[in-house]
Amino acid sequence: MESIELFKAANRADLVEKEQAQADIYKKYLPAQLTKEEIEAIVAAAIAEAGAQGKQDMGKVMKIVMPQVKGRADGKLVNEIVAQKLDKPTA
Repeated sequence: MESIELFKAANRADLVEKEQAQADIYKKYLPAQLTKEEIEAIVAAAIAEAGAQGKQDMGKVMKIVMPQVKGRADGKLVNEIVAQKLDKPTA
């Protein structure tokens, strides 16, 4: 968490401990996060399903991917992976 890093930089161990305890509680109730490799596999399958050829098809791919990863992956990371995969020439 960003706040933990900021508190560490400010040498506020008391606040680091408090934030970390709170984060640990939240993690118990949140769904497990997908790994980058799992997201990449979902994206690759979505690209194939959509017949995506390049960045102009990003919306089609995101429409397929997001329902599958909702709540289990950071949207920014998913977006970056989709953009990266659509940039690569398929050969």
